[in-house]
Amino acid sequence: MIAWNSFLIAFSALLPLINPLSSALVFLGLVGEAPPSVYRQIARRIAINTIFFLGIFELLGSAILNFFGISLPIVQVAGGIVIAAIGWSVLNAKDSEASANDKREEAQLSDVRRFDSLQDKVFYPFTFPVTAGPGTLVVLLTLSARFSEGTRSAMVFAHLGLFIAISVLSLSVYYCYAHAPIITKAIAPSTAHGILRVVAFILLCIGVQILWDGLSSLLLSVLHH
Repeated sequence: MIAWNSFLIAFSALLPLINPLSSALVFLGLVGEAPPSVYRQIARRIAINTIFFLGIFELLGSAILNFFGISLPIVQVAGGIVIAAIGWSVLNAKDSEASANDKREEAQLSDVRRFDSLQDKVFYPFTFPVTAGPGTLVVLLTLSARFSEGTRSAMVFAHLGLFIAISVLSLSVYYCYAHAPIITKAIAPSTAHGILRVVAFILLCIGVQILWDGLSSLLLSVLHH
């Protein structure tokens, strides 16, 4: 049950940020005309990189907080605000291309030099920041800190659910990227945008809940003093 709950929370929080359908539009624009086998090969490597990249970041989340001396309630407050703000911005996006345009702009700003081949771009910029950008890392750090509470067994199952969510999202990234030319033509932008709005509202609620958990802990610590 703990793993299932953490999976649902992590999947709902990370889906609007990774957003495989929207990222596929960016991926398609960056790759351009290429045989289906090339799309599948590059997509497979991106999905594997995403699992390792986010998985390592999940494991190092607590160590990063300890190194900088940041308490869990502070991370919950800051991360809750960030998650809620992201959910609010996606919820109020002007059109169905909003998320894709944001990621495309982010990729263009980050692409400071040319690569000789698509293979050289598998991690940067295809994996980071096109697939998993800075916002994804902030949310992952917040979730990792939140799931590091309670007993050791509860922590293990919570982090297991988070890693499963990362794996499922990476699998969806592979599918969307490998079939990017077909999917972008088959799914109506309005349909994808409608689904994204619903997920964005859930993300907003998750951000507010995490924010409240952090504020409650801080208020209790002040009252006890």
